[in-house]
Amino acid sequence: MQSYTIGRAARLLGVSPDTARRWADAGRVATHRDDSGRRLIAGCDLAALCVEVGQGGGGGGEDEEPYTSVRNAFPGIVTAVRLGDVAAQVEIQAGPHRLVSLLTREAVEELGLEVGMEATARVKSTNVHVDRY
Repeated sequence: MQSYTIGRAARLLGVSPDTARRWADAGRVATHRDDSGRRLIAGCDLAALCVEVGQGGGGGGEDEEPYTSVRNAFPGIVTAVRLGDVAAQVEIQAGPHRLVSLLTREAVEELGLEVGMEATARVKSTNVHVDRY
């Protein structure tokens, strides 16, 4: 299983590294240390925290950086993979955004997608709707 540094996990969560450290210190997510002494978060634990944060369980706070997409790319972590005979459904939590993609089972297997793995969802659309608040 892939593990993530606090800094990388923070980027995927859409929060500052200090916030991710405080969450780890408070026991909100488990960490372990590598041979160099760096704190790491297991991919499956990070996936669960990403889902929680994405569903409004984020810590909020002034020190958190806003999450933005650049050219329709959403870096995140795979939180679910559902395989059918021919098709598959993959969920990615990218900061506060939950993206669901339908693709072939073959593509999922070739990419080796599994829960806890880092992935980027790239969105291309001929129709884009913009809402103003």
